[in-house]
Amino acid sequence: MNRMISSSGKPIEPMLWLLEVLIVPLFAASLAYGQFTSGVNLVEVYATVTDERGQPLAGLTAADFTVQDEGVSQTITAFAPGEVPLAIAVAIDRSFSMASGHGERLSASKAAARALVDALRADDQVMVVAIGSETEVVAPLSQDREAAIRAVDRLDTWGATPLYDAAVLAIDAVQHASGRRALVLLSDGVDRGSDVSAADLLDRARHRDVIVYPIGIGDARPPVFAELAAATGGRSFFLKNASRDLGAEMTAIARELRLQYLIGYAPPSPVAAGWHSIDVTVNRPRARVRARDGYFAR
Repeated sequence: MNRMISSSGKPIEPMLWLLEVLIVPLFAASLAYGQFTSGVNLVEVYATVTDERGQPLAGLTAADFTVQDEGVSQTITAFAPGEVPLAIAVAIDRSFSMASGHGERLSASKAAARALVDALRADDQVMVVAIGSETEVVAPLSQDREAAIRAVDRLDTWGATPLYDAAVLAIDAVQHASGRRALVLLSDGVDRGSDVSAADLLDRARHRDVIVYPIGIGDARPPVFAELAAATGGRSFFLKNASRDLGAEMTAIARELRLQYLIGYAPPSPVAAGWHSIDVTVNRPRARVRARDGYFAR
């Protein structure tokens, strides 16, 4: 049965929540991806490192990275290079505004979603979220890629676009998953009737541990999309021509997520409550690093 989430921001069914901060006690980590010290509070940061051609840079070690918390260099105490399972929410705007050009925007979004699902591996998980007047989980998080594709294929234009509300709910819906969590958001970026503002959306995203890849399909690049990507360590895309094939970009997103580096450090106690900025750099020439820009501590 599909799970409905109201546009007011409250799920109709209860949802498992994790802590609202990035500082979490790591009691155990998968042996396949590195053993972390148990019972130690760590700040976790996922970092994407690319070369001058934009290709993921593999083979780095903890010694290649420098992490600063509020301008103070930190000792990296946990490190795990990629190839890890992914948990991805694909949120598709199916509102009437996506019917522009005889439905080309929605058709392009559905084709992109199918390409992303096709790029996943057997141990990856995916969920499909439909955004209309209400936000509906049309395919719950699972490894069943065929079910996800069927859910995408069934989507048709319907309703308005409380986009900011829907993005918050999609982030929350995938937050509880294991592995590297991400949201791929496909929309023309036009928000209508959300209870939360763009600033609220950014604030909520910073309280979660989900990397967001917003993809704008429409007449103008939504400013909040670039900000949302920067805040969470993702990338934003913009497509003015809805007929363009996004398949290569979707495959690149899946590969990029899988090859990210997980960096952990234990800041000195006590940790001051509030926002802490993070800066991650790597000692490789012409390498570029993308990571979330900070975290909230209680």
